[in-house]
Amino acid sequence: MATGEAENLNLIFRALTFAAHKHRDQRRKDAGASPYINHPIALANVLVNEGGITDSVTLCAAILHDTIEDTETTPEELVVAFGPEITAVVLEVTDDKSLPKAERKRLQVEHANGKSTRAKLVTLADKICNLRDIADCPPADWTLDRKRAYFEWARQVVAGVRDASPALGAVFDAVYTRSAGLSA
Repeated sequence: MATGEAENLNLIFRALTFAAHKHRDQRRKDAGASPYINHPIALANVLVNEGGITDSVTLCAAILHDTIEDTETTPEELVVAFGPEITAVVLEVTDDKSLPKAERKRLQVEHANGKSTRAKLVTLADKICNLRDIADCPPADWTLDRKRAYFEWARQVVAGVRDASPALGAVFDAVYTRSAGLSA
């Protein structure tokens, strides 16, 4: 294995370990309350195996994408652990939790097109994974209307980021279409 490849793998596994520790007590909203870490791992898997993305900065940002938003992690902590480049991508995809949920969602749609390519890739993978989760194992308390509203909002966000990867845009479209009963 080349030195660069070994360094990239080291970085990715450090990100996995960091995210697993930060999300250790968190569960997803699905009926089975699956471990939260499954979500960032799913993003990395989508990027690599469905999008052909091998850039370690993008993969680490995908793995770490919810650490600032959903844990006690600070941007400064990420900079120390992973450097400014990965942290910048994570910050691009981090919602400001001090804002009301409707405003955060509106801003995701509004800012999608202006994101860096790496942040767009993370956003695409996030929306693909979220749609799959909602279709396959949704939160128990979500009504059909709420699921449909999420699908429609995700479609609006993805409209602004799909140019980063035609392959991932096609994956999103397939997931959206496969779950037509939710997105109609």
